Amino acid sequence: MAPHGDKSNAAEDAMVAGAEKRPVSSVLIVIAMQTEALPVVQKFNLTEVPDSGFPKGVPWVRYHGFYKDLEISLVWPGKDQCLGVDSVGTVPASLVTYAAIQALQPDLIINAGTAGGFKEKGACIGDVYLASDVAYHDRRIPIPVFDLYGVGLKPACSTPSLQKELDLKVGKLSTGNSLDMSPQDEASIIANDATIKDMEGAAVAYVAEILKVPAIFVKAVTDIVDGEKPTAEEFMQNLVAVTAALEQKVTKVIDFINGKCLSDL
Repeated sequence: MAPHGDKSNAAEDAMVAGAEKRPVSSVLIVIAMQTEALPVVQKFNLTEVPDSGFPKGVPWVRYHGFYKDLEISLVWPGKDQCLGVDSVGTVPASLVTYAAIQALQPDLIINAGTAGGFKEKGACIGDVYLASDVAYHDRRIPIPVFDLYGVGLKPACSTPSLQKELDLKVGKLSTGNSLDMSPQDEASIIANDATIKDMEGAAVAYVAEILKVPAIFVKAVTDIVDGEKPTAEEFMQNLVAVTAALEQKVTKVIDFINGKCLSDL
């Protein structure tokens, strides 16, 4: 007799296979900052949902609407309740992603946002990337096997047709909780072979994996990490213009997904 775990895994595999063969009907867009979110909200005419299904008192924000054959939900972690700034970083991103998956049961997650890019890898301001893999660069645990856990390498959902149709650049994404890059972070980013770096992607990937929801990562470059300008200055200077470019690509991604199965992406 097969162990119960084997039966459970077989059932899960069957569910995943079935999901890949039916058209995507619900998409969850996870975004870290309000400035990044609002152009997408406006493009798809999404409306804020007061009764979001989230725990009472949390700052997380949910928008909802329909576009063509898709039900679209967009969530972002909201403002820090003490300081009033966007709740960026891996902890808010993982929490809001977990809560949104539990409440909404989406077919697909799109983590859209801005990122730093590396000119050595060919990145330029305004480029929009589709991440092939995501990993951390600030979880250093120099113990065998724990070191791999710290890096947390996860593949994004495979979307070769999407990448080809939209002519998106592809690169590896590295995530950490700092906007700047310490020498230790730099060494880890190089080891990750990353082209872009952000502050939430790997956290979204972790939650998506454990809850078995496919996820893709669409990142627009606001600053050149290995460039001449200070990162914070360049990020703020380009944020508005680059989020407009991000919205345009996210729209094209949504248009491509509409009516297609996961296996067609």
